[in-house]
Amino acid sequence: MSPRPGVVLEVDRSTPPTLFWHGEGFRLEKLPVGSRIVYAPEPVSPLANPDSAIRQALENPLGDSAPLSSLLRPEMKLTIAFDDVSLPLPPMRAPDVRQRVIEAVLQMAAEKGVDDVQLIAALALHRRMTDDELRHILGERVFNAFAPYGLLRQHDAEDPSNLVHLGFTDEGEDVEINKRAAESDLLIYVNINLVAMDGGHKSVATGLSSYKSLKHHHNVRTMQHSRSFMDMHHSELHTSNWRMGKVIADAGVKVFQIETTLNTDTFPEQFRFLQRREWEWALADRAGFFASSRALERTPPGLARKIFHSIKAPHCLASVQAGEVGPVHARTLEHVHRQQLVTVEGQSDILTMGLPFISPYNVNSIMNPILVACLGLGYFFNLYRGRPLVREGGVVIMSHPTPWAFNPVHHPSYIDFFEQVLAETTDMFEIESKYETTFATDPWYIHLYRTGHAYHGVHPFYMWYWCAHALSHLSRVIVVGGERAAVRRLGFSPASTFSDALEMAEDAVGRNPSITHIHTPPLLIADVQ
Repeated sequence: MSPRPGVVLEVDRSTPPTLFWHGEGFRLEKLPVGSRIVYAPEPVSPLANPDSAIRQALENPLGDSAPLSSLLRPEMKLTIAFDDVSLPLPPMRAPDVRQRVIEAVLQMAAEKGVDDVQLIAALALHRRMTDDELRHILGERVFNAFAPYGLLRQHDAEDPSNLVHLGFTDEGEDVEINKRAAESDLLIYVNINLVAMDGGHKSVATGLSSYKSLKHHHNVRTMQHSRSFMDMHHSELHTSNWRMGKVIADAGVKVFQIETTLNTDTFPEQFRFLQRREWEWALADRAGFFASSRALERTPPGLARKIFHSIKAPHCLASVQAGEVGPVHARTLEHVHRQQLVTVEGQSDILTMGLPFISPYNVNSIMNPILVACLGLGYFFNLYRGRPLVREGGVVIMSHPTPWAFNPVHHPSYIDFFEQVLAETTDMFEIESKYETTFATDPWYIHLYRTGHAYHGVHPFYMWYWCAHALSHLSRVIVVGGERAAVRRLGFSPASTFSDALEMAEDAVGRNPSITHIHTPPLLIADVQ
C-alpha cells in the first residue's frame, strides 16, 4: 500500500489543538478557525534489501560513469569522503546508511586489490566528531580498521599542507579543497540527502573546502538571493557550488558520487504521536503525549536535553544512486520530492512553526539563540519550492524556549558573536564587513577548531547570514516562550503565549490575518502555487 500523501487542513471549530515542538518539549496550541496546517506525506516504504540495493547502484551507475568495480585497480589511491554528524536528524539507528555504503565500497576495493584507501569526514567548518560519533556513523569494524592507523581523518579546512587550490570559477571564486581528495585516482563521496538542499556538487565543493572557498557562497549577498535552499534552480548557494564543481572536474578530480535518501520515519514508537495528525491520535498517542509532557515538565533542562539527544531515529534507506554527480543528484531529488512535497495554494500573512531541540549544528549539544534563528529562518522558512509560505511583509511566529545558553566546547565563537557583535548591531552587511575576517582568522578559534570539537570561528556568522532571505522578506519575527533578553538580542519580538503572538502580528499584517502552520515532523517541502 502506498503511503498517504501530504495534506493541507483548514482549521474549523472541531479541529483539535495542534502540536508544536518547543525545544525539549511540546505545546498544544489552538489555531484560529480558517488557519491552514500543512502536514507532510507519510514515510515511504524502505528498501526491502538495502545492501543489495547499494551493490546494484554501485554496479549500475548513472550518467557517463563506469561501474565502480571497473574503476578500482591495484596501486591506485582511493579516498572515501562522507557526510558528518550534522545529518540525519536525529541520528539513525545502527547500522547507519553510510556504514552500509562504505562497507560495500571497501569490500569491492579489497576484491580488486586496492590497498591505499583513506576515509575523510567532510567537515567543512563544522566541529570535529568524537570517536563515539565516528563509530556510530561507520560501525566498529570500519572504525577499528582505519582510525588506529591514521587512515580515518576529519577534514581540516585550516591545514595549508593538506589543501590544494584548483583554480577559479568564471565568477572569480576560489576553489580550494582537500589535497588527498584532489590527488586521489578516485574520490568517492558518500552522502545522505535528508532534504533537497543536500548533495550534488555541494558535497565536495563545500564539505572538503576551505574558508577561502566557502566565503564565496556563505555570505550575505548569496544568502539573500537564494530564494529557497530547497530549490536548487533558485538558489545562489547551489549555483556557486555547481560552478565550483565544474572547476573540480576540469582539474581532473574524478568523483564517484553515492547519494542516499531516507524515509521520514523520524522517532521511535514512544514518540509516534509527533508524526501523526492530531485528529487521528489514538488513545495510545494521547497517553504518550500527556505522559511525555508531564515528565518533561518535571525534568531539569539539561537532563531533558540529554534524553532527547540519546534518541536514535528509525530512519530507513529509501533510495540509493551512484555515478556521475549531476545525474545522480537529479535522481536523488526525485526521491526527496516523492517523499516530502506537499502542494499548497497561495501564501499567508503569518507562518507559524514549532522548533525542536535539534538542528544540524547542535547534535549532542544545546540549541543556542543563533541556532534557533538559523533553524527557524534559515531552514524551516525555506522548506518550500516556488514561493515562501508567508507573503512578503508577513510575520513568522516561532515557538522555542531560546535560552541564553551556549556549549563552550562546541560553540566558543558563538558566545562572543552573541554577546559582542549582536550587542552592537544585527545588520548583516555591517557584521560581515566589520567583524567576519577577525573571527575567521582568530588564532584561538582556529586552534580550537583544529584540535578540539569547536565549530570554526566564522561559523556563527554563517548561521546568522542563513537568515538573510527570510529577514529581508518578513516584517517581523516573534518567538513564543523564549527567554526575553535572548530573543531581543536577536532583534526579534518575545511573546509569552501564542495568542499574544497572534495579536502582536496583527500590528504588522492587519486584522483577521491568514495563517499557515508548518507541521513537523516529518519533514516536508511546500510546493507553493
